[in-house]
Amino acid sequence: MNANIKYCNNWTNYSRLQTREVMVGNIGVGGSHPIRIQSMTTTSTMDTKSSVEQAISMIKAGCELVRFTAPNIKEAENLANIKDALLNKGYTTPIVADIHFTPNAAIAAAKIVEKVRINPGNFSDKKKFNLSTYSSAQYSDELKRIEEKFHPLIDTCINHNTAMRIGTNHGSLSDRIMSQYGDTPLGMVESALEFVRICEKYNFFNIILSMKASNTIVMTQAYRLLVSKMHQENMNYPLHLGVTEAGEGDDGRIKSAIGIGSLLMDGIGDTIRVSLTESPEKEMPVAKNIIEYINKNKNHPLLETTKTEINPIEYSRRKTISVLNIGQKSPPIVIADYRMKNKIDINSFRDIGYTFLNKLDKWSISQTAADYVFVGKRNIDFKLPGSLRVIYDYENWIDTKNGYPLFNSDEFLSSLYFSKKLNFLKVQKSDLSEDLMQKIKENNKVVLLIESHHQNFIGELRTIFNKLISNNIKAPVVLSSDQSDLNKDYIQIFSSIDLGSLMLDGLGDGIMIQALNSETYYINKLAFNILQATRTRISKTEYISCPSCGRTQFDLEKTTQKIRKATSHLKGLKIGVMGCIVNGPGEMADADYGYVGTGPGKISLYKQKNMIKKNIPTDKALEELILLIKSNGDWVDC
Repeated sequence: MNANIKYCNNWTNYSRLQTREVMVGNIGVGGSHPIRIQSMTTTSTMDTKSSVEQAISMIKAGCELVRFTAPNIKEAENLANIKDALLNKGYTTPIVADIHFTPNAAIAAAKIVEKVRINPGNFSDKKKFNLSTYSSAQYSDELKRIEEKFHPLIDTCINHNTAMRIGTNHGSLSDRIMSQYGDTPLGMVESALEFVRICEKYNFFNIILSMKASNTIVMTQAYRLLVSKMHQENMNYPLHLGVTEAGEGDDGRIKSAIGIGSLLMDGIGDTIRVSLTESPEKEMPVAKNIIEYINKNKNHPLLETTKTEINPIEYSRRKTISVLNIGQKSPPIVIADYRMKNKIDINSFRDIGYTFLNKLDKWSISQTAADYVFVGKRNIDFKLPGSLRVIYDYENWIDTKNGYPLFNSDEFLSSLYFSKKLNFLKVQKSDLSEDLMQKIKENNKVVLLIESHHQNFIGELRTIFNKLISNNIKAPVVLSSDQSDLNKDYIQIFSSIDLGSLMLDGLGDGIMIQALNSETYYINKLAFNILQATRTRISKTEYISCPSCGRTQFDLEKTTQKIRKATSHLKGLKIGVMGCIVNGPGEMADADYGYVGTGPGKISLYKQKNMIKKNIPTDKALEELILLIKSNGDWVDC
């Protein structure tokens, strides 16, 4: 697959893909309709009162489609009581039934609700991790078996005017798909399209598709590949976006913003769900902020239209030279902005991970310690830890030759003096003249600090990267995003989309967030969290944690917090915390260890996709998880 696949209208200018309209009750999805926000209840579907109360709370928070789990026929049928109760209270918000493993429950629900969601990975299959080689005839027989089970649901949806979401999850691909395509974005896409082709055979087109994954790289690649495949097969179904098992707190918000926001800026997506391991009402403000980012940037002054110079469905970091610890194979760096600090002394760097221990006369350095600090015209008159490097304005640097200089384009073109180790060059699109690009090529000790004040930050930086690549300029690039005028919540979402989307495409060797009115500690933490969410620099434990729902076997939010407290010092490990077995075993393949609810008060532990211990009592499960990590040599003491 080459870089020129058709997955968006325009790589540099925002342009939403035109999809067909699908009506979900009284709500239109796709077409010319706005991007819709949806979420899922955490209550038991058999608890009508609690389910209705939570649904109303979600609707008031901005939820436009409310999803309930329906793991069996009994719960599917109780959706009628929930729907009636909501209607009696004046709420006409469409209801979605979430189905796994049980086709009969899907059929029962489709007679009641406005939309059913099925997972093609487990609608007619149970995951056994049993990989086989299929002949063409055997694969054809498998598709006939699926059609036999699936056709009755299609008929029901047609007869009751019920929409359907065919929602692939990276963590629950069928053994058949895994055998044929592997654990890949292509496998995710084909998993859905097998079902779509059956729907089309019976003239059913009231379909929405999704490609969810906890890995933001896999997620974006899968959606882009899906759009490309749909284009090839003359399909234009609306797309529902979400980063599944995004987690809690800042991590969940940042991951969701990066995965969802980057695709929306590609013009991909008609409805979204932010999946947090928190109460569902807390998902709506995050979703609204992501959509606000899109609305704020979509009517931007047009940029030059260029074809992408990167492969959008296979991650590959842009090739660069190496300058000190920047570029080539080095992890992306973080630069802290200290230009406007009132005072810089030996205690000033605690917020970026460096604490001076007076009694020991040495520095303590955290795992999220910034690599560089930009002090501008300021000077530093005390000894710094060896791992922290200082950047000065060129005019300040020229007098002392301490640290490393930051040039503007005019200074870079006219200067006769350069650091022999590292020079930063601040560049905007308008600066990239032929003379400047030639001089950049001649200096193998220069790192570009690229910034943009264009309304479409991502689009303009893409044009800059295209220019660098087409002119064979291999200087490393640090992405600089100025969020000084925004409040904390917007800074988190907007920076994540600005910087995270480019990092997902392999464009960037470091980041600097300028937010002069915000807490330095928060901005430094945000920078590292963005790199973690794009899996370009791992600085802490990652938790793949699903949002709670009616299938969940324990309190996910409290349990995740408990596991995080005990294991957060294990840098580089990925730990999955799953409320039930729907995605648990599959997501364990992407995690190092898994903690999965398998029944009331029972937990099973996984090492990747392999179950190690089954049905452990909940009160002993954390202790057993720690023992499992220790037995595999992955535990270190705090």
